[in-house]
Amino acid sequence: MTADRTTDDDIEDLLRRHAPQVLGALVRRYGHFDPAEDAVQEALIAAAAQWPEDGVPENPRGWLIRVASRRLTDRLRSDEARRRREETVAALTPVDAFVSPPPGEARAPSEDDTLTLLFLCCHPALTPAAQIALTLRAVGGLTTAEIARAHLVEEATMAQRISRAKRAVRGAEFRRPEPEDRDRRLAAVLQVLYLIFNEGYTATAGPDLHRTDLAREAIRLTRSVRRLLPHEGRVTGLLALMVLTEARTPARTGPDGELIPLDEQDRARWDRTAIAEGTALAEEALAQGPAGDYQLQAAIAALHDEARRAEDTDWPQILALYELLVHRTPDPAAALGRAVAVAMVHGPRAGLVEVDALAGASGGHYRLDAVRAHLLERAGESGAARTAYLAAADGTLSEPEARYLRARADRLRL
Repeated sequence: MTADRTTDDDIEDLLRRHAPQVLGALVRRYGHFDPAEDAVQEALIAAAAQWPEDGVPENPRGWLIRVASRRLTDRLRSDEARRRREETVAALTPVDAFVSPPPGEARAPSEDDTLTLLFLCCHPALTPAAQIALTLRAVGGLTTAEIARAHLVEEATMAQRISRAKRAVRGAEFRRPEPEDRDRRLAAVLQVLYLIFNEGYTATAGPDLHRTDLAREAIRLTRSVRRLLPHEGRVTGLLALMVLTEARTPARTGPDGELIPLDEQDRARWDRTAIAEGTALAEEALAQGPAGDYQLQAAIAALHDEARRAEDTDWPQILALYELLVHRTPDPAAALGRAVAVAMVHGPRAGLVEVDALAGASGGHYRLDAVRAHLLERAGESGAARTAYLAAADGTLSEPEARYLRARADRLRL
């Protein structure tokens, strides 16, 4: 164990980071997804109880694997056939899965199974919805309730979906897919990573606006996919989009955790190193083939980040990119972004026309009310804007967003 004490928050971050790697190691070794996940959860509970008192082990991942393996083998030992399979596969397990690498030594490919687990969760036997749900649970570490909210379904429904997905991949070989299979799964993998990042960048519920652990994990995984596919424009574009978006994080909240909208942020606090990296990635992505959704969104993010002041933003160019994006993808979020760009180029009334046209397709999402409120405020319709702000506040489960929206509404009461 390490001698230095570690805070509970540090331990929680460490456990979240290692959980998918430990699950991947157990699934690779034993081939039982459901029992492996239960064993990992038991190991995480044991770590959360022991590490604050005893200190964090020198090799926390190896500690978790050993504890989880013991819990899992205890369950499997009652079945003779499973026990024989366990012993056979264990003999083939690389020993580096249980030891710390020497200082400065590159990690062995077998030491981090998260990427392999990611592709397993996007197995072609699963529907796209099941792929996303299983990956968010097993790799992203989201709770079933969080995944259900993101998909606008009941928690019980999502629990059943995840359980069916686990059963469907039971017995699937735990290995990186072959190139032809990998390409078929890539779209689902990228969509999952984007959803994990979005949940981290703006949490759908709870007291915090930003879940740093999830956002960073999504970026880390996307970097891993890019190392596997360095010339794939979709991957490079998604990484660029994440890096450019995450670069604004230091300016998104005030001293008390209050939300600060993009046009009011102190841009001197943006991470210029990340912006430079993201911009270079966005340019590279556009050069790697036809512009897809992630490349276009990255280009839009780069235009926002390059503007040193809000009034310097190249809104006509952003609107042109949104036109291409909406033409390619009938996505409500992209259409709403286009409506904002229309308002910035042609005025709030023109933007309101676009927002009203989206009302039926969006299903009454709170972000539509929030954008409508902002445009009504800019158009001088304070009463209608206040009503829309309150409707948006009632629709979000994010406490920082709700506080911000109610504060805007209260300001219009004066």
